[in-house]
Amino acid sequence: MEHLSHKRKVSIMIAVMAAMFFAAINQMITSTAMPRIIAILDGMDYYTWTINIYLLTSTIATILVGKLSDMFGRKPFMLAGILLFIIGAFLTGTSTDVFQFIIYRGIQGVGAGIVQATAFMAVGDLFAPRERPKWMGLMTAVFGFSSVLGPTLGGYLVDNMDWHWLFWIFLPLGVVAFFMILFLFPKVERKPKEKIDYMGSLFLTTTIVPLLLAFSWAGTEYKWGSWEIISLLVGAVVSGTIFVVIERYARNPILPLHLFKNRIVTVSNIIGFLMNFGMMGAMIYLSFFVQGVEGVSATYAGYVTMPMSIFMVITSALIGSRISKSGKYKRYALIGVPIMIIGMGLMIVMNSVWIAALSMAIFGIGIGMGMPVFSLATQNAVPHNELGVATASSQMFRNLGGTIGIAVMGTVMSNNLARHIKENLTSASAPDLSKLDPALQEKLIAFANPTTLMNKPLIEQTESSLPEDARVLFVQMIDQIRDALGQTLSVVFLVGTLVLCASLVLVFFLKEIPLRTSNKVEAVEAKEENGSIKKAGLQS
Repeated sequence: MEHLSHKRKVSIMIAVMAAMFFAAINQMITSTAMPRIIAILDGMDYYTWTINIYLLTSTIATILVGKLSDMFGRKPFMLAGILLFIIGAFLTGTSTDVFQFIIYRGIQGVGAGIVQATAFMAVGDLFAPRERPKWMGLMTAVFGFSSVLGPTLGGYLVDNMDWHWLFWIFLPLGVVAFFMILFLFPKVERKPKEKIDYMGSLFLTTTIVPLLLAFSWAGTEYKWGSWEIISLLVGAVVSGTIFVVIERYARNPILPLHLFKNRIVTVSNIIGFLMNFGMMGAMIYLSFFVQGVEGVSATYAGYVTMPMSIFMVITSALIGSRISKSGKYKRYALIGVPIMIIGMGLMIVMNSVWIAALSMAIFGIGIGMGMPVFSLATQNAVPHNELGVATASSQMFRNLGGTIGIAVMGTVMSNNLARHIKENLTSASAPDLSKLDPALQEKLIAFANPTTLMNKPLIEQTESSLPEDARVLFVQMIDQIRDALGQTLSVVFLVGTLVLCASLVLVFFLKEIPLRTSNKVEAVEAKEENGSIKKAGLQS
């Protein structure tokens, strides 16, 4: 598609960005509202699952669609992804319990994984590596704009309307995006001689699923040393071993193993894994601080995350333009990742909404500078006929990092929270509920968990209905629980910061090669020799 006119490319990119915005806004609009929704559905014990299932299904969809879209073209998969997302969003809005919600979010995840993966692959199809940073900057800006609009709009809707509308309000946009792709995106002929690697796809899926389930359940549903967790991990290892054997001999592997002999691809993927591990794992719990510890409503909680999105949009656009002009990209990762670390480091000690907003602004600058570098480096290090699978592998590692990060952070939070709540409610400064009527004591003790902190209207309603003496004790108890949650979140953000520090170390090992000025690549050979990459056959 590189030969198309500039006008046609711009038209296609408008269609692609419309599809990207549809998937992104539906994801971001629930970010601040999710704790309230799950509290309404009485499913706070399954809170991490509502996030994990989305990332789990999108991870599997992303990696499978990478190779398949290299074979059959991006268009049919992008259309299928939009359609699945529309169906998943509609069904999610009809949920009556948390289990339905999780299942339907899984369908949404499949659609999102396909749309977001093929969107970035389309940029690679249309533009040479030297031109891609500008357009990837615009794609990031689209995602950033949805990050600005989504949380704020989601908070407002959940405060003022039925929560179901969060999943229905943008469905017409999905229909528009579907038809834009249908009519504007060029069709690519199928390559009849290539066969689908069904066995590789199967065992890749049976490796990812038990691995993520193990990390999701360990420390919460089951002990780390329990037979359930051990069985899942062993199953993942066995399935992964079989997958590697299959891919070694497959004629058209779903995930070619030779990709990982390329040091640029491998280092970029590991960095992406670690960055999303620290970022997603900690970011998911920022809403717990804003709404739970500070008592901010869901509407205003969206404003706290807005600085991150605004600065990410501005920075990514500027850096994308700079990379296209200079052809150099590593320097921006070396600056961006430390800025991310500073932003998350502030989260450890934040004690007000203003510091939370400042940490978000700093974090957004770091994301805008650092995150796009690794996808660009990966795409630039492989031949164009492997663009899809290389991009998919990059996104798979990021999604794996995010999913495992959320699970690990969830374990860190649950293990520390129970201890901190117990310590606070048994301390000398804890309210003495024994003075109250037994029935009233039982009513107040039911609030001794963080779930209620996510539901501000319920707290206010309960407080106003209590007699004066009980009201004072109730306020004291809520303050103690908030303090316990704040202490716990500091530990969660500390873990995220340490993981980001590990990713920074690896950035120094990322080899930078010039960005190509054409997609015409006859051959790429990557070998590890004396600690360097030798590449041949690149035609600029």
